[in-house]
Amino acid sequence: MEKESIRSKVRPIVGITIGDINGIGPEVIIKALEDSNILNQVTPVIYASSKIISFYKKALDLPDFSFNQIKTLDNVQHKKVNLINCWEENVDITPGESTEAGGKYAFISLERATKDVTSGHLAAIVTAPINKHNIQNENFDFPGHTEYLTDIVGKSDSLMFLVNEQLRVGVVTGHIQLKDVAAAVTADKIQIKLDLMIKSLKKDFGKVKPKIAILGLNPHAGEDGLLGQEENEIIKPLIEQNRSKGNLVFGPFPSDGFFGAGEQNKYDGVLAMYHDQGLIPFKSIAFDTGVNFTAGLPIVRTSPDHGTGYSIAGKNVANASSMRQAIYTAVDISNHRKEYQD
Repeated sequence: MEKESIRSKVRPIVGITIGDINGIGPEVIIKALEDSNILNQVTPVIYASSKIISFYKKALDLPDFSFNQIKTLDNVQHKKVNLINCWEENVDITPGESTEAGGKYAFISLERATKDVTSGHLAAIVTAPINKHNIQNENFDFPGHTEYLTDIVGKSDSLMFLVNEQLRVGVVTGHIQLKDVAAAVTADKIQIKLDLMIKSLKKDFGKVKPKIAILGLNPHAGEDGLLGQEENEIIKPLIEQNRSKGNLVFGPFPSDGFFGAGEQNKYDGVLAMYHDQGLIPFKSIAFDTGVNFTAGLPIVRTSPDHGTGYSIAGKNVANASSMRQAIYTAVDISNHRKEYQD
């Protein structure tokens, strides 16, 4: 995912959705695309409105940031930041506030970019953070980007995969309530996510024989049945079945000791049972460089691993590192897929 790894590739066109216009999405997009190295390697297309970008350009005091307005991707210009105007009307921008407009225009941007990437006109899309509440509408009744895009492309499942240079963590259960996790952790569900992870590590990250660690569900991975039976009854038999098929799968490991001892460095991927079990250690280790990747889809979609950041929106303090890395990662995955197909 380093910049050097894509310098020799054909410069791809990557769509970038604006996210919530009152969050830090516009700020981290502009800051990331200010880096001239990106324009040497990627042709970015922002899906938004020139008025939104101009507002934040002024607010961030970045007079040298420029963009090329286009109507369709047929008019895209390389070595420039391109912008497709997804709407023309004036919008009230109130940084730091959750508003109806924030959700409305986040969805318009996402819908337009999704159409372009699913039709093959984009190599990938990078999605800026949305507010999962104000974006809800008759066409978006989902917990987040992952579920929306999985449904759009007609897949029954996908994998929320948090990745950076050294660490890749996927989750069996994603955006569900904690009280529902145990019932959702079934052998079939774990196998589906494990299969998606194995395939993604091969296809998207170039790992010929990926080595994967599986975490337990209960404290201390069940303590041999003392603290829960899911490990003995579900997870261990599944691991044995996969090992008999030649898959390099190990565990179940207790999450606290696993990450505390740095065991994640020995594996190509880590499969956690639920959202916070995987995302808390991942973000503790790799917050500034972490990327959220939706594995298992025919399209490539990444995003920064942070949210809307309302508390710092419009204050010119948001860190663009994760957005920048999300762009580079999208390109690397796109290139790995081409090599895998070849």
